[in-house]
Amino acid sequence: MRYQISGKGMDVGDALQTHVKSELGETFEKYAGRPTDATVVFSRTAYEYVCEATVHLSTGLTASAGGRAPDIYPAFEACREKMDKQLRRYKRRLKDHHRDRVDPVEFAGAPSYILAGTNGTDTEETEPDSLQPMIIAEMEMQVPTLSVGEAVMQMELSSAPLLVFRNEKSGGVNVVHRRDDGNIGWIDPAHSR
Repeated sequence: MRYQISGKGMDVGDALQTHVKSELGETFEKYAGRPTDATVVFSRTAYEYVCEATVHLSTGLTASAGGRAPDIYPAFEACREKMDKQLRRYKRRLKDHHRDRVDPVEFAGAPSYILAGTNGTDTEETEPDSLQPMIIAEMEMQVPTLSVGEAVMQMELSSAPLLVFRNEKSGGVNVVHRRDDGNIGWIDPAHSR
């Protein structure tokens, strides 16, 4: 397993890196089976440390968690506990969904854009003539081929508000999203005719 442990504007020492590797290793042995890589980023706000971890599992799923505390080690422990709780909750589902899967989860590339927002002024004088939004960042994004249940699980594991995926039954591009009422919505253009 590959670990990428870094700090934003701070140095992460060898002792902390060793601690992170051993603690996350134990968590993954219990629940996840075969993670491929983990990214752990430490940062500091005005009064607390922040730890954010993202783990890619061999099943194609991604789990992410974060923690905050006044000291760096408790911040990591809070993050690890959240990751542990997520993986424990989904352990049975991870095994059940991928038990019958012969091939690994397929990913297809898709462009992703981040658009510039407005500064809160919506007057006619400040709108551009073309009404074309300015693209701030363009990057390649992975679109997995999953069942709807796996897509919901992936969205919840990564704490994302939505997930775009290719439906393994229909082959079409689908979206699952968290609704304002707390339920999960599923958009399947193939069934909306």
